Amino acid sequence: MDGNEYVDFHNGFGVMLVGHAHPTVVAAVQRQLSRGTHFAQPVAEDAVVAEELSRRFGQPQWRFTNSGTESTLDAVRIARGFTGRDRIVKIEASYHGHHDAVLVSVEPPAALMGPVKAPVSVPMCEGIPDSTVELTSVVPFNDLEALERVFASHPDVAAVILEPVMMNIGIVFPDPGYLDGVLELAHRQGALVIFDEVKTGVTIAPGGASQRFGVVPDLVCLAKAIGGGLPCGAVGGRADVMHTISDGRVAQLGTFNGNPLTMAASRATLCEVLTPSAYAHFDALAEELAGDLGAVIDKHRLPYHVVTAASRGCITYRSEPVRSYRDYLEIDASMAYLSWLYQSNRGVLMAPGARQAM
Repeated sequence: MDGNEYVDFHNGFGVMLVGHAHPTVVAAVQRQLSRGTHFAQPVAEDAVVAEELSRRFGQPQWRFTNSGTESTLDAVRIARGFTGRDRIVKIEASYHGHHDAVLVSVEPPAALMGPVKAPVSVPMCEGIPDSTVELTSVVPFNDLEALERVFASHPDVAAVILEPVMMNIGIVFPDPGYLDGVLELAHRQGALVIFDEVKTGVTIAPGGASQRFGVVPDLVCLAKAIGGGLPCGAVGGRADVMHTISDGRVAQLGTFNGNPLTMAASRATLCEVLTPSAYAHFDALAEELAGDLGAVIDKHRLPYHVVTAASRGCITYRSEPVRSYRDYLEIDASMAYLSWLYQSNRGVLMAPGARQAM
């Protein structure tokens, strides 16, 4: 509008992994536009996309949604229906969309979050019933002992929902063995594990964190980049768990689920654009960016470090790696916002603040 041009490192919070107006995606959507934009019926691309997601993520059955929020909402309901239990466990400071069950302890104020060995469940905003908050237990990321304490205190846990790589406080990797440990603890207690791969899915590896770390959860939630820029989402899972839908025990509904425009864009994105050579390109770019940024940090002896994972990356304004939200609170976020403003004034559009990854 004002004549300024920007190099886009924001990419719509990671949605635009394939870039803006990629010709392959544009052509696929245009072809579908001429045939119809909505039928409220299955289309052939539904099966193609589901098969590709199954190949990538190791989950045999899929249902489509329209956003990451819908995907995690459905996954929580499926887990509760399958187990017959009500409680969920989430990671302190993680964001899983804007439905009530997960709008708990999303970057809680330090004064309210309680001790590290017993975090308090804090509603993110007004309008969330106390009874809902009570049914959501919170543990720090990378802390199996805290998770074990929750299971010991609450036999009614239906599922643990987590980002396998936290991406709401920069980028925080799981400790070696952590994801396997979560799966083992949950299954020992008869609970399920839900990977929220809305941000990591198809961005840090063809099969997201599930493939990158070799840990297959019971349910996986996708959205953002799988749609090539159109509103989209998907939930995949074990056949016995997903059968709660086909058996009529759990409702999973939506007029626009599997919309033909979205499915056309998703098929083109997954099957034609995000090929092995694309991921090799991501890795090469990440290595170049990390090397150059690291050289500047070293040259000026800055107390920062670079974190990358294929198409994702960030600068963490702290010398030591962040392992959990409480580590993140030690960061002086003012430098991150200053960097964002500096870049914006020089033609580079970044995701705002210390929290977001590129």
